[in-house]
Amino acid sequence: MFKECLYHSPDLKWAYAYDCDTFHLRLRTKRDDVEEAVAVTGDKYDWDNHAMDIPMEKIAADSLFDYWEAVIKPEFHRFSYGFRVRSGDEMLWLIETGVFEEMPTPAGGYFEVPFIHAIDLFDAPEWAKSAVFYQIMPDRFANGDSSIDPEGIRPWGETPGGEDHFGGDLQGILDHLSHLTDLGVTAIYLTPLFTAPSNHKYDTVDYKQIDPQFGDAALLKQLVKSCHELGIRVVLDAVFNHTSEQFPPFQDVLKHGESSKYKDWFHLNGFPVEVKDGTANYATFGFYGNMPKLNTANPEVKQYLLEVAVHWIREADIDGWRLDVANEIDHSFWHDFRTAVKTEKADVFIIGEVWGNALNWLHGDEFDSSMNYPFTNKVTEFFAASDYAASDFADQINSLLMRYPQQTNEALFNLLSSHDIPRAATRLGGNKDRLKLAVVFMMASMGIPCIYYGDEIGLDGGDDPDCRKCMEWDTDKQDRELFDFYQLLIALRKEHAALRDGRFRFLHADNANGTLLFERLNTRQHFTIWINNTEEAVTLSHPMKADDWHDALTGEKIVLAEDKLEIELPPLDFRIIYRNI
Repeated sequence: MFKECLYHSPDLKWAYAYDCDTFHLRLRTKRDDVEEAVAVTGDKYDWDNHAMDIPMEKIAADSLFDYWEAVIKPEFHRFSYGFRVRSGDEMLWLIETGVFEEMPTPAGGYFEVPFIHAIDLFDAPEWAKSAVFYQIMPDRFANGDSSIDPEGIRPWGETPGGEDHFGGDLQGILDHLSHLTDLGVTAIYLTPLFTAPSNHKYDTVDYKQIDPQFGDAALLKQLVKSCHELGIRVVLDAVFNHTSEQFPPFQDVLKHGESSKYKDWFHLNGFPVEVKDGTANYATFGFYGNMPKLNTANPEVKQYLLEVAVHWIREADIDGWRLDVANEIDHSFWHDFRTAVKTEKADVFIIGEVWGNALNWLHGDEFDSSMNYPFTNKVTEFFAASDYAASDFADQINSLLMRYPQQTNEALFNLLSSHDIPRAATRLGGNKDRLKLAVVFMMASMGIPCIYYGDEIGLDGGDDPDCRKCMEWDTDKQDRELFDFYQLLIALRKEHAALRDGRFRFLHADNANGTLLFERLNTRQHFTIWINNTEEAVTLSHPMKADDWHDALTGEKIVLAEDKLEIELPPLDFRIIYRNI
């Protein structure tokens, strides 16, 4: 066996409490190198009377490694542990002090879990983990009150430009809540609502005022109340990394320079504060001089922004915050942010915008979730082409899952489209069958699915601003069959807990084509999802012993042949099969 590949660390993603009574241990080995892995556990104060060997299950594999997991319910909420791995007659032990060819005497030198404290658990709100989200850009969703339209709006439905306004508002969302309830979503995420000069509002001027082109605070309160009555939660978007250059404190700095009382609110590199030859002498979002970066380490700035975050929970009873450019703000600020909003409303949901590995923000003391763009990219890349080997896709998804503890994966914000990337329909070449397969994978995967407005009725769009087209409300121009498909998959996920909290594991992923099979499994139900991402009809089979399998969408009973389940799949098609346990 390759000792160099044998790895464990007693940190967040390798050793973590899943709940107050359950602990998960993970171990990494070279791919296809180890036949058996065992967690060797005991109590450091009385090893002999509490020793227990716990077989580990291979839960994932990527191109280089296998990943094993053991689930432990320690009697005294503490334990020490090591690992024993075997290949043929060869056996190795891994403990904190190294790798050994004979079992080291416990418990000295073994890894240790001193105690499981409930206060230390990662604890995302239960409502969020069970939710199906819907993202709305207010300016592009629906115009419900033309009397508050800004000057010079474009006719609804025209091709958008970067600076165009179309007149969408909060009343328009209120007027179309039946669309959301018909679809089946249980939460909406609204891009910024606060006063700003742009159409997207990611350049805030006044954090405590709803932009007049959208409505006012009273209308937001009415929207949230109406949503709550329909069982829909509401999450707002906050931009605390930067502001508009029109933000009054920044205007004060421009006017008074070094004598401004707000000069420490920003990251300034000299006076006068200016943009010269296209370069700002102050920190900005990207290189946009009209978006100066806030100094969130400044106590006054921190207090101001935390008051904003709490204000809208109190004022409008919102259910969460999506945090723009979250990874460019200091961790100290986010610690205090979490404390402030959770103190105000314990089940507020916090989503950070982090485009890569977000583990540093998901220790349970900052965010509850992150926008899972790595998932987005892998899913749309795979389902866009028939020549993408399913084995490579499975390796990549497994690698993403192994970035985080299980409960963190359950709360990640999965999406196929957003206001920042081309829409899924466009990334998938305009092929509706491919889009459906991607939707199936998202709805049946671990994590929280989010639908970008209009995806469900066939909106397409390339890079920004094309991905921010107006919602199409003419039903004759909507793809109603696609809407029905989304509706069906959403209902299936909401009905069956195994599709939300069950274990995720690939059972088959072909290394030559795009056929794959994965499962979601909890103590009550077992789902298997069969996908043919090729242009040819295929027959897939997998060993199965139970004989009570049914098609989840039709209810048809599935007959096994010789202890195996065999499924015929047309090109670019799928089946969802389940059984009750």
